[in-house]
Amino acid sequence: MQLSCRPLKPGETDHELIWLAVSLGSLALAAAWLAVGLPWPRCAFHEITGLPCFTCGMTRCGIQFFQAHFLAALKWNPLVFTALCGLTAFDLYAFGTLAARGPRLRIYFCTQTAKTFARIAVISALVLNWIYLLMHWRNF
Repeated sequence: MQLSCRPLKPGETDHELIWLAVSLGSLALAAAWLAVGLPWPRCAFHEITGLPCFTCGMTRCGIQFFQAHFLAALKWNPLVFTALCGLTAFDLYAFGTLAARGPRLRIYFCTQTAKTFARIAVISALVLNWIYLLMHWRNF
């Protein structure tokens, strides 16, 4: 894995702008959805089996996170909590980079071993999170 910090090349995709807009737009849409009082999303897996899927608790985790109840958010879904922390850090980085027109951070996976390690890490995180949720399934 290699990390580089360089200016945006002409014609290169501006990931910071795109993903900051998607992130803030999604947040606005979710806030409007809940403010209007529309029904919460239903989990078909949970409805059929009575057990949590690997994303169960995601909505409640997000609500607790944005109300600054971080421990409660962590308890609802640790993987989503971690993702929200990472997303917040990325949004701050993207806003600062766009405002300052600064160089961009890019991560490159140079070898097949690095790519395989990243895939295994993601799958392991999903499995460990699901095990945690299954251990606490009565909360759902």
